[in-house]
Amino acid sequence: MSAQPLDTRTLTTLVTAATAAPSLHNAQPWRFRWLSADGTFELHPDLSRAMPRTDPDNRALHLGCGAALLNLRVAVAHAGWGTDTALLPDPEDPHVLATVRLTDAEGPHDELAQLFPAIDRRHTSRYPFEDMPVPAEIQSVLRDAARREGAQLLFPGPWHVNILLDDVLDAEGRDTLAPERLKDIRHWTRLGTESADVAVDGVTESAFGPRKRGGRAPVRDFAGRRQVPGRTSAVFETTPNLALLGTTDDRPGDWLRAGQAMERVLLLATLSGLATSLTSHALEHKDLRELARDPKSAMGFVQMVLRLGYGPAGPGTPRRPVSDVLEIV
Repeated sequence: MSAQPLDTRTLTTLVTAATAAPSLHNAQPWRFRWLSADGTFELHPDLSRAMPRTDPDNRALHLGCGAALLNLRVAVAHAGWGTDTALLPDPEDPHVLATVRLTDAEGPHDELAQLFPAIDRRHTSRYPFEDMPVPAEIQSVLRDAARREGAQLLFPGPWHVNILLDDVLDAEGRDTLAPERLKDIRHWTRLGTESADVAVDGVTESAFGPRKRGGRAPVRDFAGRRQVPGRTSAVFETTPNLALLGTTDDRPGDWLRAGQAMERVLLLATLSGLATSLTSHALEHKDLRELARDPKSAMGFVQMVLRLGYGPAGPGTPRRPVSDVLEIV
């Protein structure tokens, strides 16, 4: 296909797709800069959306930015262009997380373009999934997707899943005893119809899903002890399908690679008919994060825990206007 012209309308469309990526509490901590003379996007963090209590080293912020970067590459490929992507290209400026130079499309970019329909369809689902395993062939495809972005995806065995679920319970208990940790959640929660109607970020009550009255799926309850009128309750799956996404090292570049791998896996899972969600609750505590990895695997550091399964897709969450996140120079 012929490439679309790089006018303001096309650039806006590309960044709109990028900003559909998931991020911690839907904070959307990214900014894009289009350098017209170079035909290049720059990706920057929006540090005003960092979470010092939940994410003190900005690891999750980098994961979200990496996910947005993958979406941008997918959208560019769908528009008929190739990409030359560099992570942390300037050692003197760590706030340039990545550059994406548009090139003539060729070869492997077609695989990225095929993921484009999933960008609008992928939403975090906080609903119960069926108690049935993800087929081995789909697991294999998802593992390969993570590998292509320089990360590793591991489907843990029963004993390891039990450890992960115990870690989540531990994290929930710690948060109950340390209410200051809940300030980030409250800041990014949009309760009430009026709040949801004007929200451009955060998690609206329509995305909370039902309150869990049984089951073991690790689903963060954004309502906490607050009452949400009309909210139902449900029994979740007893044996959730969890996957660990990780990297060998644990530096900002690894976090960006993990974010891209995470989104590539999520998009491919969506196209494969799976509902998806992310659970980072236990990973927000250093000691619990260390316990999350399988000591028998080559995965050095767990970056995210994915929950996959067959069930309803979650609703969309609000997005910031592109005019707030895109600068054209």
